[in-house]
Amino acid sequence: MTHPLADFVAGLPKAELHVHHVGSASMPIVAELAERHPGTVPSDPEALRAFYEFRDFAHFIEVYLAVVALIRTPDDVRFLTYEVARELATTQSVRYAELTCTPYTSVLAGVPIEAYTEAIEDARVAAERDFGLVLRWIYDIPGESGLPAADATLGYALDHRPEGLIGFGLGGPEIGVPRAQFAPHFEKARAAGLHSVPHAGETTGPETIWDSLRLLGAERIGHGTSAAADPELLEHLAQRAIPLEVCPSSNIATRAVASLDQHPLRAFVDAGVVVTINSDDPPMFGTSLNHEYEVAADLLDLDQQGLADLARAGVSASFAPDDVKARLHDEIDVYLRH
Repeated sequence: MTHPLADFVAGLPKAELHVHHVGSASMPIVAELAERHPGTVPSDPEALRAFYEFRDFAHFIEVYLAVVALIRTPDDVRFLTYEVARELATTQSVRYAELTCTPYTSVLAGVPIEAYTEAIEDARVAAERDFGLVLRWIYDIPGESGLPAADATLGYALDHRPEGLIGFGLGGPEIGVPRAQFAPHFEKARAAGLHSVPHAGETTGPETIWDSLRLLGAERIGHGTSAAADPELLEHLAQRAIPLEVCPSSNIATRAVASLDQHPLRAFVDAGVVVTINSDDPPMFGTSLNHEYEVAADLLDLDQQGLADLARAGVSASFAPDDVKARLHDEIDVYLRH
């Protein structure tokens, strides 16, 4: 059944702040890559649909890694980036996106960092020209790969810095990956003018979020789901206006939250915390940013005005240049009036 606000959401100009580069590879993108590199992933649409049928978190990791393995050349990186940008702009009305990239995995796969940087930048410039989408990069450390990955990612960010790079992040599993070990990396990244945006509190308790704030200087928190269990933390986030990047469907898929009716989004808003709505790894979780806005509308009882306010919050919490923020706020206002 179509959501009553689906048409409004579909055209609402949005910012997307928590979405992964490889995790955004839709079936058409994967089919093209699988055609280029025959083997583990089917390129036939029917077989690919079955391959993508989400079963559990372990299966998500399997699909994710299989797609990572398809990105073998600079041209694959450029193709993926440009096509993800096309889909964000044309199917989700995204005007500004901060794409979380994990260059470490591409370099491991044999793509030199210079070629990787050139590929994403070429796609970024083309996407703005062709779709009016402003793209920026967040380089994230794959936490499960530990300090070698952190050292390398920091090096890519500082020594091979692409023009569009604005943030430094930390992804991957949280359990068994303490935040403290990455404090020196975040300190250096922040000294170089990059924003700190680690994932935290998705599959671990509030302490991981506190660590990210105190040790990594987090300016926004990726997910932050477990913050709801700590009233003091909620108060801290609200007082400091530190936004949470909330991805409801992802939280259900990864079992971070048992069901949508138990999602803490309402608790965050009631506590005065700034929330933004995002899609994380949309095709892999069978969702889209539009759908996440519909979910938020249901969880928060929002009308068109409320959804427009949510879109504005995403723009305000972004690291977009001031002129881009002003333009998007105006665009949302015009859209709401019409």
